[in-house]
Amino acid sequence: MSAVRTAVRRLVVAARKAGHLGSGQLAVAVSGGADSLALAAAAQHQARRLNLTVHGLIVDHGLQPGSDKIAAKAADQLTELGLPQVRVLTTKVEGPGGMEAAARRARYEALRNALPAPDAIVLLGHTRDDQAETVLLGLGRGSGPRSIAGMRPLDPPWGRPLLGVTRAQTERACTAQGLTYWSDPHNVDPAFTRVRLRQEVLPLLEDVLQGGVADALARTAAQLREDNDALDAIAAELLVDDPEELEAKALEATPAAIRRRVLRSWLRRRGVTELTDAQLRDVDALIGEWRGQGGVLLRGGLVAQRAHGRLQLDRASP
Repeated sequence: MSAVRTAVRRLVVAARKAGHLGSGQLAVAVSGGADSLALAAAAQHQARRLNLTVHGLIVDHGLQPGSDKIAAKAADQLTELGLPQVRVLTTKVEGPGGMEAAARRARYEALRNALPAPDAIVLLGHTRDDQAETVLLGLGRGSGPRSIAGMRPLDPPWGRPLLGVTRAQTERACTAQGLTYWSDPHNVDPAFTRVRLRQEVLPLLEDVLQGGVADALARTAAQLREDNDALDAIAAELLVDDPEELEAKALEATPAAIRRRVLRSWLRRRGVTELTDAQLRDVDALIGEWRGQGGVLLRGGLVAQRAHGRLQLDRASP
């Protein structure tokens, strides 16, 4: 209980230093599981001393029979904890990427639409175990340092105070407070990659490396976030004027790690969505490995090309 409460307090302090929660409105996303219930109890415990009003937001995806009853039970427990505002949000899970990705999109959209104030933060119950799984997924997919850096504790409007707390701790916190948590059957379904990581890969790594793997992965993520932030800050200084065209010569001598960050920001500001690592490297080659090659086709019907020593972004020809 103490670990969860301390984690919430630290996140709130950090959020206020960053200019959030001036309204005193804090929300907690609750699934009914141990992580989110323990988080909601800790937030409500800290509410008075931190001058906060805590809102409970329960997302019902409607993916399982009786999901409305599970949501209602979670709402009852939040009310018993003393949360003054409790809402059940229903969503429609659809779209590309499989059920897991579609549910995630629907959940975040529902939570964002339910923000109790523009400067509010929604606390999410991701734990150190979830962080370790995220880092492993990033490693396996070769997604680069941003993916391996895992989830950020504070990524407004989202807050993840429990990234240093284990799943076992949240379960014990619930038990100590008499909270009955729900175990989602999807969390033990091997059809999901995360479940196999949780049940097969991480236990094997812990056994082979004699423990401490989840901690090590979480530390690695934190170190990479610091490195990413430093490189992003340097890249931002090079793009402070945000030109319509980039001078290729001015970026040729810039280290690739910084140059690609400049390119990523420049492209996204101009409407390029879902930029892959391969596409970014191809665009970077127009500067770092220029040999007169043609343009690079990007999402949104755009093409990046070099002309007269400048990098341009134009509409692709039909």
